[in-house]
Amino acid sequence: MSVYVYVEGGGESGALKSACRAGFTKFLRKAGLAGRMPRVIACGSREDTLDYFRTELNRGVNTVLLLVDAEGPVRAPIENPEPWQHLKDCDGWDRPDQASMEQCHLMVQEMESWFLADIATLKSYFRQGFQENSLPKNPNVEEVPKQDVKRGLRQATRSTSKGTYSKGKHSFEILAALDPDKVRRKSDYAERFLSTLERFCQQ
Repeated sequence: MSVYVYVEGGGESGALKSACRAGFTKFLRKAGLAGRMPRVIACGSREDTLDYFRTELNRGVNTVLLLVDAEGPVRAPIENPEPWQHLKDCDGWDRPDQASMEQCHLMVQEMESWFLADIATLKSYFRQGFQENSLPKNPNVEEVPKQDVKRGLRQATRSTSKGTYSKGKHSFEILAALDPDKVRRKSDYAERFLSTLERFCQQ
């Protein structure tokens, strides 16, 4: 039985969607899903991501997961996650009738938050000129405001040979290089996503 992950990312560009799909696929393979990989669908905007997810649900496909940025702090504790309620508060989205709570997942507060969980990979990727001290110091990566994540990445990379961090240029290559174990240790919602995906892929 195929499992599908509908991911926010890639914008309107076919090349960027391909890079997004490749980045998540490599990340998930390293997370231990090799041999039982889900199919990653890079959907572009968050609204399009929800639309694609709903379409699959309406077709009767229940082995689908939604993965979007939280865009801000998530109030619900991880012990009692309420991702659909967060998306209702944040975007005005109603939970589809067919969707369960475990099918909805958040990158908190955004995909780049995961980068802060693996500074060693950032240093290795950007190499000479990378200024680690410019990154946010909060060890709880999910508490760092998204604007601080982006600002820190830009400041830390402005003197590197790869240039200042750019989402389209760098983000999915970095995602592919991350250590999933480090990410899931420092991001409770990443751990929730990967654990749920493992269960789906074992069915």
